[in-house]
Amino acid sequence: MHRVRTGVRRSAVDYFRGDGSDWIALVGLLLTVPLIAATTLANSVWCSPAALVLPIVAGGLLLRPASLLGLYAAAATALIVESVQLGPYTEGPSRVTPGVVLVVAACGFFGLLIAQFRSRVGVPWRRGGTMLFDLRERIRVQSKLPKLPQGWHREMALRPAGGQSFSGDFVVAARTNGGRTLEVVLTDVSGKGMDAGSRALLLSGAFGGLLGSLPPHAFLPAANGYLLRQDWDEGFATSIHLVLDLDSGDYELYSAGHPPGLQLSAGSGRWEEKAAEGPLLGVYEGAQFDPVKGSLRAGDVLMLFTDGLVETSDRDIVEGIDRLTGEADRYVAGGFQGAAWHLIEAVARDVNDDRALLLICREGPTAQTVPVR
Repeated sequence: MHRVRTGVRRSAVDYFRGDGSDWIALVGLLLTVPLIAATTLANSVWCSPAALVLPIVAGGLLLRPASLLGLYAAAATALIVESVQLGPYTEGPSRVTPGVVLVVAACGFFGLLIAQFRSRVGVPWRRGGTMLFDLRERIRVQSKLPKLPQGWHREMALRPAGGQSFSGDFVVAARTNGGRTLEVVLTDVSGKGMDAGSRALLLSGAFGGLLGSLPPHAFLPAANGYLLRQDWDEGFATSIHLVLDLDSGDYELYSAGHPPGLQLSAGSGRWEEKAAEGPLLGVYEGAQFDPVKGSLRAGDVLMLFTDGLVETSDRDIVEGIDRLTGEADRYVAGGFQGAAWHLIEAVARDVNDDRALLLICREGPTAQTVPVR
């Protein structure tokens, strides 16, 4: 008995992990077929012959195609028995009619299609949702910004197109040079939503491995070469690479066909565009990326974003940037804590495109250097 319990428990664990046989589910569903048939024969008013679609639908989600055919044979046998025992459908209600047979057959056909597709992909239905959840969490973890020293504030907001869970926009970030330098790469993969989600996951892993392993000026050329080697039909991307010295506030901004960054100067209260030169990633080999330099002083803010935030079919990028800076001016007096998400809501709430916004703020009083004895 101990070996039986151990074997059943191991088989159940393997099944729900997607590694074991589906005999447990098959036996359970086969037992429900005669149970439903007996209930129908006892009281066909409360348990219609069409109730046989329940194990058929469950089998389409849980069983392999070969096991599913055995379940269909049992359901067909149960229908024949019910038809014989209940009599012709012309002699009374709640009997096996041609419509019931068609409904059961249609459910079986679509269940078989689902099982064959799942078998071809190699991902069990019971693990498919978990796998998608894991992929989404990996993108979220890779986009997490590192903690900054006192005097700095950073936040990131990402809104996929159509309210989906996957986005073609992603961020990879790391503190390099012994923690003194912050490197952030904001990338917009061609496409949007689920269509670009798989490529964004692949690129975020590759870019995360390149970031910090190469000198800042070599990152975008290496990323460009990686995209060219993928040979995708729609394989281009835009990217902006920030290299920020957390001690001095000086930074370099590299761009690959990306919208310009925006810097707020606390002294003048004006927003200034920081536009670096560089082509799209994945278009041609030997691309050159020239940086633009700047410095963040106490109270300054640097804002990076993707084109979905400022550009639509009925609004050009200049108008979109003006609207974004106008909304951002509301947060100058009270600080930009929590502003990234609200700015996306205010500027591009109903835009059918992926939107991402990154804020890097150097706080006023705490940004000043304190002498150390």
